[in-house]
Amino acid sequence: MYPSASLCRTQEAYHRDRAAVAELANVRAIATNAAIAWGEEALAAERREARNSRTRMGAAVVALRKREARAERDRLFSENPDRGFESP
Repeated sequence: MYPSASLCRTQEAYHRDRAAVAELANVRAIATNAAIAWGEEALAAERREARNSRTRMGAAVVALRKREARAERDRLFSENPDRGFESP
């Protein structure tokens, strides 16, 4: 399971705040590096979420086309071709 972009941004902000108030240089350095790492992970998460969104939209379009094709195929193979079709 991957972390969400909002979680990554929250963690990045937390570590930036921690670096800003730290008195020790090594604590500031570690917190700054952690903030940078969380920022990079947030960028990756944003790309991943955008890709997942595009994939879901594409899948929805394909499913809609399949339903429409199935409905059209059902209309073509009517048991009573001499009668009209009822409007949905």
